[in-house]
Formats: sequence, structure tokens, C-alpha cells
Amino acid sequence: MSEYQEYRAEREKIDFLINQGYQIEHVTENLSGAFVDFRSVKANDFKQLHIKTADARKYFSVMLLKSKTGS
Repeated sequence: MSEYQEYRAEREKIDFLINQGYQIEHVTENLSGAFVDFRSVKANDFKQLHIKTADARKYFSVMLLKSKTGS
């Protein structure tokens, strides 16, 4: 899988969870990527994504900032 295809797949997973009502709760970054914890307010459910690509890491950072500023 190309780098771009991997980014698209990770972005789609992030968008899917956000559209399902999940919010980013916690981020842990290390040398193998970022582990992003999502929590659903409605269902009190927890999901974790392992984000490996730099572009997807930038993307979830922007989504996190948007959620904090209400944009």
C-alpha cells in the first residue's frame, strides 16, 4: 500500500469515528506512531486507533483543535 493510500485509510477511520459521535480523549505518541483514544459520549464506548502516517497525525491534530475551539 502506498503512503497516500495508507493515509486515506487512516483518515477514513478517524472520520468514521467522529461522525459516529466519538471524541478524541487522549493521544499517546511514540516512535511507531500515535495511539488515539476515542470515547463515545452517547454509548460510553471506547475505541483506539494506531495512526502511523505523518499526514494522518496532522489530520487528527487539526480535528482535535477544531473540536476544542468549536469550529
